Amino acid sequence: MTCGIVGLGLMGGSFGLAMRGYFKEIIGIDHNEKHKKDALSLGLVDKVGSFEDLSNVDVIILAIPIRGIISSLKTLSKMNLKENCTIIDFGSTKESIINECPANIRKNLVASHPMAGTEYSGPMAAIADLYENKIMVVCNLEESGETQRKRAIEIFEKLKMRVKYMEAKEHDRHAAFISHMPHIVSFSIANAVLKQEDKEHIVTLAAGGFRDMSRLAKSNAHMWGDIFKENKSNLLDSIEAFKSELKKAKEMIEKEEWDKLKTWMETGNELHKIM
Repeated sequence: MTCGIVGLGLMGGSFGLAMRGYFKEIIGIDHNEKHKKDALSLGLVDKVGSFEDLSNVDVIILAIPIRGIISSLKTLSKMNLKENCTIIDFGSTKESIINECPANIRKNLVASHPMAGTEYSGPMAAIADLYENKIMVVCNLEESGETQRKRAIEIFEKLKMRVKYMEAKEHDRHAAFISHMPHIVSFSIANAVLKQEDKEHIVTLAAGGFRDMSRLAKSNAHMWGDIFKENKSNLLDSIEAFKSELKKAKEMIEKEEWDKLKTWMETGNELHKIM
């Protein structure tokens, strides 16, 4: 089989690195010329090409922002793809991708979200074991063709991923609370500190806790802006839930209700018992 990867950043590049040897040939496609050169020099792909080359591949990986995925699907719907071509998208939200996928290639699409990543981006960030032992959420699988379902699951197993199935609407709500809201919080912490503290004090006093909490603020702003836009309603719900908990903490501190605050924190400790 041959594969085309659209988007040669962390996700697409890591996929290419992990799947060397599984595919007879991997073609990389990216609008960024440096990304293409880096992907070739790092051995993430066998060659770089253009969108037209996707007509001849067996598997297409869309590892780009959500609106780019939807635009790509519309372009692919007008191309003469192989009949059993499998299209796997790595979008962080699923409902809009599934709803806007052209009907004539819906059976080709396996809507997936790898719960993997780092705060880094670009081909240089690619790592061969990024997906190993991570969750791949697959949404509305019954709408995909039988050949595409089997091929995608085989690929996920080759990546050593654990596959979980969800409805797209359910996925997007869970993702807002567990993935998207923590990113908003991290960006908020970074901006709050930058506006209150000078660089010298940040460097001097920033310890493990601050680094952990602010790490996600290193994430790609363009990509995450796209995710927030697509999942706006669920994200706003998650922000309100976070604000409610922050308000509780603020009120307990103001009233010096230290025992209540301790109990509240102990409740939070329970999270890591289930992770």
